[in-house]
Amino acid sequence: MASSCDMCAHYVYDDEDDFYECLVNMDEDDFARFVARGYDNCPYFQLDDEYRIVRHQM
Repeated sequence: MASSCDMCAHYVYDDEDDFYECLVNMDEDDFARFVARGYDNCPYFQLDDEYRIVRHQM
């Protein structure tokens, strides 16, 4: 399943710098593997599901 950074919970907008960034704390080796593989199968992808709590309450 291909992932999109736009739908990831770790991909947030920084108001001060005026751009989006990934907040996952990676070391150099992890970052090199991430860049080499591309964004298709990111091991850190977590769906940004705003309604998870609401569904739990129903």
